[in-house]
Amino acid sequence: MSKYLNPKVDLTFKKVFGEHENLVKSLLNALLPLPEGMTIEKVEYLTSENVPENPAKKYSIVDVRCTDNKGRGFIVEMQNYWNKEFFSRTLFNAASMYSKQLAKGNPFEKLKEVYALALVNDEAFDYADDNGYMQEFYIINKKHTDDIHRDISLIFIELQKYKPKDRGSRAIKELWLRFLTEINEQTEKVDAVMLENPEISQALEIVERSAYSDGDLYAYEDYLLEVMTQRNSVVNARNEGEEIGFEKGEAKGREEGEKLGIEKSRKETAIAMLKKGLPVELIAEISQLSVEKIEKLKETL
Repeated sequence: MSKYLNPKVDLTFKKVFGEHENLVKSLLNALLPLPEGMTIEKVEYLTSENVPENPAKKYSIVDVRCTDNKGRGFIVEMQNYWNKEFFSRTLFNAASMYSKQLAKGNPFEKLKEVYALALVNDEAFDYADDNGYMQEFYIINKKHTDDIHRDISLIFIELQKYKPKDRGSRAIKELWLRFLTEINEQTEKVDAVMLENPEISQALEIVERSAYSDGDLYAYEDYLLEVMTQRNSVVNARNEGEEIGFEKGEAKGREEGEKLGIEKSRKETAIAMLKKGLPVELIAEISQLSVEKIEKLKETL
């Protein structure tokens, strides 16, 4: 039996970064491209009253939200498969955190920056001229690109593209990336360099299989199965769309095929959520299918 669990799974990710302020602070300081001289000194988790539970989180996103001692907001998301809608969702979450500062009576000039760090266990961006694993999005003046506004910053890290250049490096950025990409159910031995770092060593202890109950492990396996099912659904839908387009031999056919593939993927997502007993209105919002279509799918179950 394996010693460790995968830290990218809902259960373990929340244990590591959602319950230990020192670890999420270390992760943010290590991975965020913060302005020179800026260091996050302390973080405080937002209470559950401020963060509505997302019943569909097992299909896509795990997130941790916190603020630092200067009032800046941080969102950490773990996305186990990618589609274009996740970019919009990440932006929406960051913008919501930013705008909610006004609800507390803060004037515009007192608004603090919000950083969204999305860890993607998939390939999200396909830039022909860039094989990097990190993509940064800010508000930038198109004509004067040195005029950068960091009111809302979106940072995407594609974990599958990360390849350590120096396994002997003790840089905390490299160690966190190795923790997220190398530790899983097949890990039998951990590099001594990782064990020497107190924060990484603590994170490793948290993801040891022996620390979890049988119920926890059942939920862990259930999550892996759901992610695998959803990922296969997206891949199959994409392939079917490409096949239809190829058969018609024209751009319009490819576009039609892609739409049909996406529609099928959304229906499969909706059916999975119906089986979990989620409300029809919520399923419609998440799957982007109409309530009428959801009701018809419900009748087939």
